[in-house]
Amino acid sequence: MSLLHQIAMTLIKNVGSVTAKHLLTHFGTPEAVFTASEAQLMQVDGLGRLRASEIFRTNALTLAAEQLEFLDKYEIKVLFYTEDHYPQRLKDCSDAPVLLYYKGNADLNHPRIVSIVGSRMASPYGQLLCQQLVTLLKDYDVLIISGLAHGIDVTAHRQSLLHHVPTVGVLGHGLDRIYPAIHRQTADAMLKNGGLLTEFPLNTIPEKTNFPKRNRVIAGLADVVVVVEAAIKGGALITAGIADSYNRDVFAFPGRTTDEYSQGCNFLIKTNRAGMISQAKDLVYYMGWEPVEALTSLTTQPVTVNLSGIENILVGLLKQTPLGIDELGLKAGIQQSKLALHLLSLEMKGVLISLPGKIYQLI
Repeated sequence: MSLLHQIAMTLIKNVGSVTAKHLLTHFGTPEAVFTASEAQLMQVDGLGRLRASEIFRTNALTLAAEQLEFLDKYEIKVLFYTEDHYPQRLKDCSDAPVLLYYKGNADLNHPRIVSIVGSRMASPYGQLLCQQLVTLLKDYDVLIISGLAHGIDVTAHRQSLLHHVPTVGVLGHGLDRIYPAIHRQTADAMLKNGGLLTEFPLNTIPEKTNFPKRNRVIAGLADVVVVVEAAIKGGALITAGIADSYNRDVFAFPGRTTDEYSQGCNFLIKTNRAGMISQAKDLVYYMGWEPVEALTSLTTQPVTVNLSGIENILVGLLKQTPLGIDELGLKAGIQQSKLALHLLSLEMKGVLISLPGKIYQLI
């Protein structure tokens, strides 16, 4: 099949994934769609005269040619819906994207896939739960999926990297950028043990409307979705609802009824939209998973963290009590611009967590 025509199928105005699949079913190949006459297009069930005319006159092939110029430059793989390397779990979902763009080395058909989602305003409680969950899952040969957003998402990715667990971020924009930009270092590390995945072509900016679409991919790729911490409204609950509609297992950690970012989890549990897990080991119990033996000495050895001189100073200052970034800078005698980089490095290494108000605490 022509890669040009595959990409063009996703660039036709007013043609979504469901309609694109109808076209493929009717004509057999993307090439046949673009060589069909307007009259032939009108014979496709549910297409109508207007959309048949738009498809017949589309400039999608020209737009696709522009995309192709960048694929080699960014080393991006194209996963098309009808091909074997397309994620099989996602293929079983009726509204799955026709095409995915992928950078990385993780197997998207991994035997065990866990999607971890939650609030962008993660509390220390939520971050600790996420850390404990990933630490447990490292012994169960899983691939961890999340959305590279602030809060629970990036905590899941960073903990996966720390414990050498493959992790894939599903993005709401093209692969020629990273959003939020502060997570670029994490994203670059994920390419070495995991990857980045999106249905959006290059030059797509992270618009608000893209993220609900992103959430269905996070839900569809996985065997199970875990909501760590979430408010009563937001992307995590959307993802949980989509996962439930896909007949995926959904679990949530409960929290105090007075905590804003536990109300979503408590609601999911109360309404039987998610099973309750009070500790990380509950998940593998309910999934019926047994731990697998480590395949390399890397995963059997204790995790060691190498710290620079400045990082050791910061750790020493934080040993007794959490500190704000201003106080840390004064006590360590470091400019804030440089301090932020060292704090990010320590966060990446799993040594500390960032609390609301730019306060830092050792894990």
